[in-house]
Amino acid sequence: MDKSIYAKNDVEIAWCPGCGNYGIRKIMLQVFNELGIPRQRLVYCSGIGHAAKAPQYYDLSYFNGLHGRALPVASGIKAANPDLKLIVESGDGDIYGEGGNHFIHTIRRNPDITVIVHNNMIYGLTKGQASPTSGLGMKTTIQVDGVCETPLNPLLLALTMGAPFVARASADEPEKTKEIIKAAINHRGFALVDVFQACVTFNSTNTRKWYKENTYFLEPGSHDEGSREAAMAKASEESPWPLGIIYRNETKKTFEDNLAPYIAGDRTPLYKRSRKSEIVRRLLEEKR
Repeated sequence: MDKSIYAKNDVEIAWCPGCGNYGIRKIMLQVFNELGIPRQRLVYCSGIGHAAKAPQYYDLSYFNGLHGRALPVASGIKAANPDLKLIVESGDGDIYGEGGNHFIHTIRRNPDITVIVHNNMIYGLTKGQASPTSGLGMKTTIQVDGVCETPLNPLLLALTMGAPFVARASADEPEKTKEIIKAAINHRGFALVDVFQACVTFNSTNTRKWYKENTYFLEPGSHDEGSREAAMAKASEESPWPLGIIYRNETKKTFEDNLAPYIAGDRTPLYKRSRKSEIVRRLLEEKR
């Protein structure tokens, strides 16, 4: 039983024994404890999938959306109440596959939300077909002759779209991953943390041993975190894949910053406003 005030212990966890999701859950509880974010200010969003079940195992406010629809919901909640701390936690299929379009446009808007993606390179809930990040040639329950598509590189995609915080971590490196996620949550703007974690049931290729042998941590000062070009070079590396903060830009304006002129500096959460709010009136006037 987890003693953290953020842990929910009265529900059965529907993950396979040995699943990497357990490691990420433990890391997230440590992150919450150390950051001390008030539970009434912390809101979770997720889509569909085994990773997307994660919010159900925290004692926090959360919204489970449709498959691939966690990001627009999180953006809407953040717009309605900018004072909330928004975290999206879901899987590689949910965020990069079904939610790929929302991933692109959420980055473009740059809301102040943190996105934690459980990347096990497989669809776990639906019994083991290839996900957008599955390796070329990988054999699955559906792709019995091997995957014939080039895997998506989510870090490169995020950088291309202008994401101001991009990182990769591993469920089997809890201390370092904890610090990366804390940095992501403290960052103001869209923050992506792609977390490698093993699916012990449906992915016999990308095992815990494989992740250990095919990744390395970036040493402090080994590359310029503020250089987008350097970040794209690092994000392009494979076999081994780099772990750590790939890119960080502290100056980019957020969606909330860009929204401010329309609300004339009034930070009253939208949910407290009338239906004929100031923001709606101003937007209508601009269209005339």
